[in-house]
Amino acid sequence: MAKAKKKPAAKKAAKKAPAKKTVKKAAKKAVKKAATKAKRKPNPALMAPMTPSPVLAEIVGTKPQPRGQITKSLWDYIKKNGLQDKTNKRQINADEKLKKLFGGKPFVNMFELTKLVSKHIS
Repeated sequence: MAKAKKKPAAKKAAKKAPAKKTVKKAAKKAVKKAATKAKRKPNPALMAPMTPSPVLAEIVGTKPQPRGQITKSLWDYIKKNGLQDKTNKRQINADEKLKKLFGGKPFVNMFELTKLVSKHIS
């Protein structure tokens, strides 16, 4: 009977050890999982309900809402009524309600929007 040759232990270990690339990928996945599990807590100052002025209340409603929700409601109104400029997406064209909010300006840049809205919440 012929005896089966035994493979050296070093060759067996080499076959079982994962390649360097797979180790790096596994480490990256572990970091991503850890990052997704640790959710950030919202800042309580940003979650405080703010009361909109009568001018802003025509657009977003009268009940107190957090600042982010007011901005979201405002953007919903802008998109629903097609007030974002077609060629320059950063420009918002005012209808009658928004013209009051914008201080009479026919259009504003989207970066000015938060500055103008902050004057109408307390």
